Amino acid sequence: MLNKFRTPLLVLATTALLALGGCGNKNKDIIGSADKLYESAKRASDNGNYRDSIAYYEALEARFPFSNQAKQGQLDLMYAYYRNAEPESAIDQADQFIRENPAHPRVDYAYYIKGLAQFERNPNFLERWFNADLSQRPPIDARKSFQSFQTLVQRYPNSQYAADSRQRMIFLRNRLAAYEVYVADYYLKRGAYVGAINRCKYTVENYDGAPQMQHALMIMSESYKRLGMTDLAAQTDKVIQENFAGVSPDTVGKVGKKSWWKFW
Repeated sequence: MLNKFRTPLLVLATTALLALGGCGNKNKDIIGSADKLYESAKRASDNGNYRDSIAYYEALEARFPFSNQAKQGQLDLMYAYYRNAEPESAIDQADQFIRENPAHPRVDYAYYIKGLAQFERNPNFLERWFNADLSQRPPIDARKSFQSFQTLVQRYPNSQYAADSRQRMIFLRNRLAAYEVYVADYYLKRGAYVGAINRCKYTVENYDGAPQMQHALMIMSESYKRLGMTDLAAQTDKVIQENFAGVSPDTVGKVGKKSWWKFW
């Protein structure tokens, strides 16, 4: 009876030993000085192996938290998270670095990675594939991304990341304006004229230069007319005539009709 179970037991014991050996080797790979851990993490990242890179950077921060390598590793770690499709971890890492190092000479990079991680979360794969109309999707991540890039540009206008941040802000501004106009149009069609006017006012005040501006003003004018506020409607019509002479309403407010990733 004992012989019947001997072979399976031996196989199970051997498997367990191999597993323990594997874990031991893995832990051994992460053991080293601050310099060695940083070099291993950087090499893995340069080779596109962000998963291993993250493991090395996390080990570096845990074992040598006050070293110069760990400080640089914190910046590199948020990038590794971002490239490894872990936006939440990238954002958390960036927030931690900003909070702990507000005067660091590379804190602009933390804002940039935070903005990128939020930017990449809209739209998702299916929306890009089917070229979905983004104006109908609540822009929660777009708003956060815009704020991160805006902070970078305002506080660090000479940053090497400022130019790209400004370009992304233009896209995000149009995205946010498109959603506000979409909601305003929804209110107009359902007779919620005050709500439509407020949405349009917010768009005009906060997203100046967006292609949806004429559409917003037209909704505002129509809402005023339906409320019997003819003077305000006339003033709004005058603004439209002065700023959009010869521009067809059909040519504005069409965000989402082209691939967003071809914006640049």
